[in-house]
Amino acid sequence: MYFPISGVIVSPLLLAGIGFLVGVLGGFFGVGGGFLAGPAMFLLGVPANFVVGTDLAHMTGKSIVAARRHRALGHVDLKLGLLMIVGTMAGIEGGAQIIEYLEALDPNLLKLILNVVYVILLVGISALVFWEGISASRRVADQTMPVREVSMLSSFTGRLQRIRIPPMIQLPASGVKSISLWLILFTGLSTGLLAGLLGVGGGFVRMPMLVYLLGIPTHVAVGTDLFEVVFSAGFGTLTHAVKGNVDILMAVVMHTGAAVGAQIGAQATRYVSGPRLRIAFAFVPLVGVIMLAIQLATGGYGPH
Repeated sequence: MYFPISGVIVSPLLLAGIGFLVGVLGGFFGVGGGFLAGPAMFLLGVPANFVVGTDLAHMTGKSIVAARRHRALGHVDLKLGLLMIVGTMAGIEGGAQIIEYLEALDPNLLKLILNVVYVILLVGISALVFWEGISASRRVADQTMPVREVSMLSSFTGRLQRIRIPPMIQLPASGVKSISLWLILFTGLSTGLLAGLLGVGGGFVRMPMLVYLLGIPTHVAVGTDLFEVVFSAGFGTLTHAVKGNVDILMAVVMHTGAAVGAQIGAQATRYVSGPRLRIAFAFVPLVGVIMLAIQLATGGYGPH
């Protein structure tokens, strides 16, 4: 099928298939899926500028579908999501400014540093979440940890929640009785900064931070992360649309598959416990590493 806006010929079935796969991953794990859809579109011959803009457009639509389903399941903390957006937007702008400054100094060195940081970050998160999920799952099986326990790192999370830097707020939907607003904003700022630096959605970082830093239940962290992706990806879509980098027809085709996948992924979280969901999530960052390697080997430009 010919897509006149981007000027490429791509099978709509392949695009819908990519959308479906990303939709399942997004609905189940709360990630945007740009680390998978972007390289896949690049390999199909889509120009780099349309890869970014179109992926953000399809990501926005998919996240709306998945977030609505998680909202119906009671897995979205609207208050937390809105507060996180404030920090995330500031972090994205800060990361973009840092990129502009460093790129003016040495673009090649910058790209090497970003690729190394990206791989270390992905592998580190994967190892941490897998270890913690396995340990928590064993403790639950041995009945030495209640099923409701957030994680094996709950003592660390508890110490963070006891930081009394006003204003202190409550998050009833997440079961958090008192937490500093500054800790929430810091979490959003950190993930936004990574998104601005690495050019990724940041969901693979945001979900673990919600669980381990803020003490948010895993299922609520997934749904709230998707809620935030709606706004961050939507903002990125508008920015790229103004620049003419969005092939709306291609985005609609991808969204057709993504809408179905997102529903399936979100519904599937009902049948998986928190620790097991985190174990499965641990493999998602490794997929990002593989896709980065393929992209670089075929002449891509890395995560940013």
